[in-house]
Amino acid sequence: MRSPSERRLLAAPFLMVFFFVFLTLINPPLFNEYLETLLVDYRFKIRNLISPPKVPKEILIVAVDERSLSRYGRWPWNRDLQAKLIGRILEGKPKVLGIDIFYPESESPTTDRALTDLFRKHRDRLVVALGCEVEKGRTFDGEVPDPLPDLSISRIRKVKDLHPIRACRVLLPPPPLAEAVPFGHVYTLPDRDGKLRWEPLYIEYGDEFLPSFSLQAARIALGIPPERVTIIGGKGVDLGERTIPTDRFGRLHINYLGREGTFRYVSAATVLSGKTPADLFHDKIILLGTSAISTYDMRVSPFSANMAGVEKNATVVANIVLSRFIQGVPLWVDMIVVFMTGALVAFLLQKTRARASFLLLLALLALLLSSNLFAFSHYGLRLNLIYPLLTVITEGSYMISRKYLLEERHSRKVRALFSSYVTRKVVDELIADPALAKLGGERREVTILFSDIIGFTRFSESHRPEEVVAMLNEYLDAMTDIVFRWEGTLDKFIGDAIMVFWGAPLMQEDHAERGLRCALHMLQRLGELQEKWRSEGKNPLGVGIGINSGEVLVGNIGAEGKKMDYTVIGDHVNLASRVETLTRKYGAKILITEYTLTKIRHLLEEGQFGHLHLRDLERVIVKGKEQPVEIYELKREKHGTPRGSGKE
Repeated sequence: MRSPSERRLLAAPFLMVFFFVFLTLINPPLFNEYLETLLVDYRFKIRNLISPPKVPKEILIVAVDERSLSRYGRWPWNRDLQAKLIGRILEGKPKVLGIDIFYPESESPTTDRALTDLFRKHRDRLVVALGCEVEKGRTFDGEVPDPLPDLSISRIRKVKDLHPIRACRVLLPPPPLAEAVPFGHVYTLPDRDGKLRWEPLYIEYGDEFLPSFSLQAARIALGIPPERVTIIGGKGVDLGERTIPTDRFGRLHINYLGREGTFRYVSAATVLSGKTPADLFHDKIILLGTSAISTYDMRVSPFSANMAGVEKNATVVANIVLSRFIQGVPLWVDMIVVFMTGALVAFLLQKTRARASFLLLLALLALLLSSNLFAFSHYGLRLNLIYPLLTVITEGSYMISRKYLLEERHSRKVRALFSSYVTRKVVDELIADPALAKLGGERREVTILFSDIIGFTRFSESHRPEEVVAMLNEYLDAMTDIVFRWEGTLDKFIGDAIMVFWGAPLMQEDHAERGLRCALHMLQRLGELQEKWRSEGKNPLGVGIGINSGEVLVGNIGAEGKKMDYTVIGDHVNLASRVETLTRKYGAKILITEYTLTKIRHLLEEGQFGHLHLRDLERVIVKGKEQPVEIYELKREKHGTPRGSGKE
């Protein structure tokens, strides 16, 4: 049976788990679009620190950079110069040349014709960027202009699961340029923090689905005909035999390989000057675009704030060609991860103490982060991290805080209960391991010692009260120090009598030995006090000590909320008390029972207690016991300090 506090300790964490499972289900934008995306960025960066991905050497970027503008003038260049640049690249016979440049209007019939002829000649190895405009609430419902229907993706599956981005306008070049080359849209929409993380592989324009610039470039590079491209609603895009995973909007999560400059760049000025090696572009995937700051084609990625748009496109092409994808998992998987993570925290932390729980919580956080990062880095799986992370932190913090409060309350209770019974060391051990002291009561084998001043009533009647109290306090203070030195539990003072036991609350296998050594030490200290009292002209006090060992009931006994004492009760306690009273009959200072003798006989035979004389008095029937009990007197033959130092 769990206590009410334990049930409350478990109930609240599981309520937290179900709350975060529900939060995973509804996935509010605050968590998904701000916190989770930020954690994805950190996964990219940590992955690249640990194991940077290889950059494909077959992809090159020809960039109109600052050096190119310095030599050939500001952008945009006239189309004669562009045609010359494109022609030089095509002379190298690349697999595909992706031209990330818009041609939304005519420049002149002559230059347009030159560019058109070049495009037509190399149509099977070219793709040109197509600008699109997307406005919320606006769609295109007119007739789609030629040649877009021929360029669109015609094979669609799971139409009911399609939720594509819809363009209201495209920036198609004027004829004859528009019919000369395949196009691919370059529409992108950054996330709310301005970072570009997604690539729409297709957008809807009227009734047509236009492929992206990067998808077209990858398709041509892989030698896949347009009719083998299939959109699968809510799942992805089939490109030949490979499936490119997307979200329900048809967006690919871009698997960035690093900062800007990750891919190899070749300056357009170098190409135009004819200084490039003859085989530089052979059988390569070439992307032509601008990288100069003044061309305003910069993107913010998880790695940097000034990545050229053409390098973003090169990254997407690399993702597709090499099948290096970052893909999400089904919602139910994320929900199960949250539930299992929360349940694991509740299960592991419920039995551990606060400090150990804190270390365990750190270990669980490390396990969660490392496993999530491993799935991301090695398998491209984007498991949700923010909700499991919040679950572990929130649930763990609650449980640890509550444990600290409960343990602090328990520590105060233990300290208040035991501080007057045992040494500070024992109290600290009990606080460190509460299981050592079962306050509710248990049966335990212990050794009990009773000590009583002989003739105290007569002494108190013949002396002034102040003198009696002073001597009694001096005696009890000295005896208490000795009891604590031998790590006994000081049960109580009964007037001038002392009751002590060993074996609880801490388990002490040598409880009988400790009891006897304490008795011998008490007699030695009493002898010192007697000499002191005689020197002061006072009548010395004498004591009788009775010791017994046996099984008793030990625990916190009394009236709850009023008066509670940690004590022992049972026949063996009564026997120890009655044996002490027999010291007067036999004129003995220490009497022990046969039960205690059984525990220490081997020590006596080995001389572990020094020169002790053991005298078998007789078998006596003690009041309350049916069977006679053997009583023994122990006394030191030679005065000396009892062996053993006690355990401070």
